[in-house]
Amino acid sequence: MVLLSDPVIAAVTTADSGEPVVDATDGTGLRLDTREVQHNPLLQFVRSGLRDRLLRAEASLPQGVHLLLIEGYRPPAVQLQQFTAYADLLRQRNPEWTAERIRREASRFISPPEVAPHCTGGAIDVTLCSEDGVELDMGTDVNASPVASANRCYTAAPDIPLAAAANRRLLVTALREAGLVNYPTEWWHWSYGDRYWAYSTGTSARYAPLSTDQVVTG
Repeated sequence: MVLLSDPVIAAVTTADSGEPVVDATDGTGLRLDTREVQHNPLLQFVRSGLRDRLLRAEASLPQGVHLLLIEGYRPPAVQLQQFTAYADLLRQRNPEWTAERIRREASRFISPPEVAPHCTGGAIDVTLCSEDGVELDMGTDVNASPVASANRCYTAAPDIPLAAAANRRLLVTALREAGLVNYPTEWWHWSYGDRYWAYSTGTSARYAPLSTDQVVTG
């Protein structure tokens, strides 16, 4: 398993394609959850290429099942705050760990800011919901940490209910066939065009990090 903290991810070069950032839900019918909006008011924005692939995935789902978008673009300042807070928590619980191990273990849940997929507009946290918006059982909550979930947040975790495992397979199939890649420690995290996607697919990264101003001004 290659983590986002691995030097091979930082070594991937990025030359931004200039692809626009768009509101993923504007006129698309994609559903948006607002649980994170108090921390990130720009969470509905993604690159247009990612939006198009999400629409393809949505169209492939069975009748009555839908994607529920949790978070797309994340400002670098928010990413830094979240990574620092989780690293501090791990440090408090494991004072014997080295700084390198803290960084590696933290990256199982929050990406180091300098390589963060969400900051490019090329990543999305997403789950499945029913026609009336009720989230399907995925085995853990979205954003369940490895510590809190005993690693059941890992996409291929074997010890989750059969129904939840089936729902994960449905999500995985839809998003993979649409061209996205998953971060294997987080079943809900998928990306396209960023460094991790480029490494996973053996291609070039298309999206570099964006400032908040770049997203706001389009």
